[in-house]
Amino acid sequence: MPEALPPLLDSHGDVDRSIADGVSSDVIRICHVSMSLQTGGLERLLVDFSRFHDHERFAMQFVGLSGDGQPAEDIRSAGCSVRVLNESVKIRKLQTIVELANVLRADRIQVVHTHNTYAHFYGALAAKLAGVPVIVNTQHGRGCGKGWKAKWQFRIANRLTRQIVGVSRDAAQLCQTDDPRSREKIIAIWNGINLDRFTYVGPRLVPTAISVARLSKEKDFPTLIEAVRQVLPHVPDFHLQIVGGGPERSTIEKKITELNLGNHIELLGERHDIAQLLTQAGFFVSATRTEGVSLTLLEAMAVGLPIVTTSVGGNPEVVLDGRTGRLVPDGDPMALAGAMIDMCRDRGSWTLMGLLGRQRVEENFEIRNMIGCYETLYEELLERGDTV
Repeated sequence: MPEALPPLLDSHGDVDRSIADGVSSDVIRICHVSMSLQTGGLERLLVDFSRFHDHERFAMQFVGLSGDGQPAEDIRSAGCSVRVLNESVKIRKLQTIVELANVLRADRIQVVHTHNTYAHFYGALAAKLAGVPVIVNTQHGRGCGKGWKAKWQFRIANRLTRQIVGVSRDAAQLCQTDDPRSREKIIAIWNGINLDRFTYVGPRLVPTAISVARLSKEKDFPTLIEAVRQVLPHVPDFHLQIVGGGPERSTIEKKITELNLGNHIELLGERHDIAQLLTQAGFFVSATRTEGVSLTLLEAMAVGLPIVTTSVGGNPEVVLDGRTGRLVPDGDPMALAGAMIDMCRDRGSWTLMGLLGRQRVEENFEIRNMIGCYETLYEELLERGDTV
């Protein structure tokens, strides 16, 4: 289990575990609040919370401030309640706070767990209004977001919050920088994945890499595409598969065409067979400029792929440079190309790298361990009974 929780006070407060709506008085009521319940890494983690939490100790429900998609259906299939408060991404600010507070009060929620800054701001205000005893927040990226507004919302919400969690040590440190007054409340709990979905296969010993990510600016696919151009003179049969959708697809397509790389780079779009696609590659590659703890990185390691990625955010906490993969500076296509060329020339090391990567995920990044850390946190915060 990751080193997630600092020593907590051993005092015990009274916990109101009332019976409501047929839920046992021994069960702790948790409500997760997120911006949306549509496709994304955060939403996949919420689905895992619904499936793998301890159903005998906790009753979990989920609220999206806007947006209802497949993750919401998956959560319902796991037997958890789902509410979406706004039909569009435009939030009715005051009305949303009041409506959410009414839900929390009616369902006698004991812990509100908010995710990222926007949902944290509205969720913390609503929880305080409803008299919820414990508020927990997780920041899934690096820090609390960009701009003065995000930092302002983060700091206000933190005044009402008992614990703030970063999904990596890097993320936790950035959160402490964003809100120094809340430094003692901020800890790290590593993200996790469901290893049941990813059987170890090991790398195919062919010069084919795969990259799985949302096609957005921060994932920096132009740098990756330029790196592929630099790889080809050294590894002429190199191929790259890019899996994912997003706003930068047309820009990526244009760059591939401009560099005449259509025979070497394949855009697969959004796929639901990622576990199978990963097993067809030799290694995983990413040029991302920012990262918390990447679920796709963990998934690639789980099937046994070596990794080439940037040394940003939580990546150095996941990838052991030289042992489970290679780390390079972000925004540097030459360095990325060099690591990819070296990887292709040293295929004899791939199997061992893949085995060590799988072992690292099993020991540190398994979803049940992650959820267990949060469940321990919920119980200890309720038992302490202190206030913010």
